[in-house]
Amino acid sequence: MRRIGLDLGTTNSAVAVHDGDNGGAVNLARFEHAAGVSETCRTLLYFQTGQKPIGGPRAIDQYLLGEGQGRLIQSMKSYLADRSFQATNIFGRTVSLTDLMGAFLRELRAQAEASVGPLGNRAVVGRPVVFASAKNEEDETLALDRMRAALATAGWDDVAFEYEPVGAAYYYETQLDHDELVLIADFGGGTSDFSLIRVGPSHRGHGVERILGNDGVGIAGDALDARVLHHLVAPMLGLGTTYHSMFGKELPVPVWIYQRLLRWHHLSFLKTKKNMEMLESIASQATEDEPIRALLHVLENDLGYHLYRAVERTKVALSSAEEALFSFSDAPLVIEAPITRKAFEGWIEEDMTTMSDCVDRLLARVGVDRKDVDQVFMTGGSSFVPAVRRIFETRFGAEKLRAGGEMISVASGLALRAAHA
Repeated sequence: MRRIGLDLGTTNSAVAVHDGDNGGAVNLARFEHAAGVSETCRTLLYFQTGQKPIGGPRAIDQYLLGEGQGRLIQSMKSYLADRSFQATNIFGRTVSLTDLMGAFLRELRAQAEASVGPLGNRAVVGRPVVFASAKNEEDETLALDRMRAALATAGWDDVAFEYEPVGAAYYYETQLDHDELVLIADFGGGTSDFSLIRVGPSHRGHGVERILGNDGVGIAGDALDARVLHHLVAPMLGLGTTYHSMFGKELPVPVWIYQRLLRWHHLSFLKTKKNMEMLESIASQATEDEPIRALLHVLENDLGYHLYRAVERTKVALSSAEEALFSFSDAPLVIEAPITRKAFEGWIEEDMTTMSDCVDRLLARVGVDRKDVDQVFMTGGSSFVPAVRRIFETRFGAEKLRAGGEMISVASGLALRAAHA
């Protein structure tokens, strides 16, 4: 019998199938795009006027081919617990958040089934320990209700939710021939989640009783990217500069403009006739007009995705080097600036403290001493960031840190969890 594990991520999603008729093998769906195939599917949608939305990696391909003329929607999962986000307007049509998620999931399913065959109506679906934007249990319930409704529109009407780090624990456990108490640290795009769980031969099949505790925070890869955008990129696009009002008074360029920069797909919201006229007026009266002209170029040419990719490349480079060059160009615009790992770590210090406090809180709540944790399994893209790794090295020792399956461990583990249900 086939069991399905679905990791619906903020940035990337994955689908895994446990095949009980084939020795219990776990197979991952593969998704085609212009550069080849991938075991992950970008969690986004691309809309063009008069056409059905395109989801996944092919959405990026079409966005680039269309030179940014459509509308790209990303990070939908981050808003599931946000009561203020009900819907968005796409080419004059109001589309609810649940409908957006449903449209993506239908695309995900169609592309996955082309790779691994029929997926049925049952699945174990990952969820963060704490949803981004959630302020209370009612918000958590809202997020799950929205997920459940969106999944049903894609044909999954019999679902069980499981914490994403627990899914990763099932994946990690397949490597063991002995028992361990492991701390799972799962770093996604929108949340970082932690679980203390007993794994190994004598604990398999024991269900929830082997999970000692879970905790999480709404800080992850997207937040770290936003720090780079705010501290490095935004000043080069005019943040902190001034202009003269029509009465001759010197005023700062409005900060709210740069809040949109923190999520690249929000840049399209700035590209309204009113805002573009305002920025043209500011540029004409600016103390330094070049940064504002650079921002106008980014907006006019819908370069948000390219800007985001440049930030991401810089962050990745800093994981293996003490210094990296941020480089972004689109003729005639060229933006280059060096960034040191030390500066980057200064910008994310508050985020690292929040993560550290979450880990300490989990240990204290379940009454586990650091020395009693046998291993720490780190998964997800931000697990490569040295400042993130240092949180766990200082508490448990570098020799206890393990990693692997950074992009597919959760989906694979959820399929194994489905098989043990």
